Amino acid sequence: NRIGGISEKVQGEGTHFKLPWLQRPYLYNVRSTPRNIKSLTGSRDLQMVDINLRIIYRPNVDRLPDMYRTLGLDYDERVLPSIANEVLKGVVAQYNAIELIGKREQVSQQVRLRLQERAKDFFMVIDDVSLTHLAFSPQFTGAVEAKQVAQQEAEMAKWIVDKALEEKKSIIITAQGEAEAAKLIASAVQNNPGFVELREIQYAKDVATTIANSN
Repeated sequence: NRIGGISEKVQGEGTHFKLPWLQRPYLYNVRSTPRNIKSLTGSRDLQMVDINLRIIYRPNVDRLPDMYRTLGLDYDERVLPSIANEVLKGVVAQYNAIELIGKREQVSQQVRLRLQERAKDFFMVIDDVSLTHLAFSPQFTGAVEAKQVAQQEAEMAKWIVDKALEEKKSIIITAQGEAEAAKLIASAVQNNPGFVELREIQYAKDVATTIANSN
């Protein structure tokens, strides 16, 4: 209103009358709107993290007059990138790179709560926040992959050692069995001289059977 300034009364959707020249409407989209914000920030262990943050937001309808006075119609362009980067840097700095991967849901929830509180200062309502992308430097990614390969190789080496130990035990048991058998044979020969003749006869019989079957 050219006379009274910004009206404190917010008009909803529908048909309204305005006085030519004297009044002018300012239109806001009050539906929830998604926006993606990218941020490059550092973790607690000084790893650079490339984060893509998806925010669903809308203006606080009751505070639209104050919003227009302080921020104008392009409030989201003025506010969202700066407060999103501010919150992200504060939250991400509390975690190391591995924790950011393993505790992604916890990080996302913490970012959402802080961003909701921060957005209230600018007459905005944050409906939802999610971390849609996390990327680390090529050096860190390569180090993680090398660590995984080293762990796999260590597990393989452990399996080979365990297998060798089992084979060694099997050989020892077999050798002990053969030694015990030889000891029993030696004892039988010593106690019963006819045992050797019996074994020779058994051997000759086995050979004869083999030759007969081959013919």
